[in-house]
Amino acid sequence: MSDNHPKGETVLDVTGLLCPLPVLKARKRLEAMASGAVLSVIATDPMSAIDMPHFCNEQGHVLLSQQQQGQSFHFRIKRK
Repeated sequence: MSDNHPKGETVLDVTGLLCPLPVLKARKRLEAMASGAVLSVIATDPMSAIDMPHFCNEQGHVLLSQQQQGQSFHFRIKRK
């Protein structure tokens, strides 16, 4: 897999984990990051396509992008 994430972006790979673990791990990682920092999350749980946007909306983070590539879902989240 090629690394196409912008420099300085934190990548969280939660492939293979099922709901609610991808969101819980993203929440924990975001809490440790500075405001405005961007977290790229890679997940394979189909529920993450629903859970991640909902989590961002509830917590006030900005979902910059969401896309599916094959069996994986890629999210870019800007910390509030």
